[in-house]
Amino acid sequence: MTAVTLIRVAELSDLAQYAYAATAPADARLIFLAGACPLNRDGTTAAVGDYPAQAAACIANLRGALAAAGAAITDVISTRVLVASTDRADLGAAWAVVREAFGEHDVPSTLLGVTVLGYEDQLVEIEAIAAVVDPR
Repeated sequence: MTAVTLIRVAELSDLAQYAYAATAPADARLIFLAGACPLNRDGTTAAVGDYPAQAAACIANLRGALAAAGAAITDVISTRVLVASTDRADLGAAWAVVREAFGEHDVPSTLLGVTVLGYEDQLVEIEAIAAVVDPR
């Protein structure tokens, strides 16, 4: 069972493919994740030039970081998806992979086109915050 409660707002546009807000109970442990990058274990950039494949690599690395912190993707409370492009089609291609990975756990998210990301050939990065309630 997840500690995260997604909040839908009927008065706001239904074009958004995510909840508009999310909450966690007072006793939740928050997990602040560094941006998940499309890096292979050896430090090379995965899927050079491929926005969807880099988004998938970011999701895989995000899942690994979540697991190490005792959480899962269903514990994520919000995301920020950064895409190195000014073309909405590139943003949409990356977003489609992220959206599919989260499925019905459609957390509040921000999708941004940025000028450049930190690693050589990096096109996508996903920041996240998660919330879990540890067993007592």
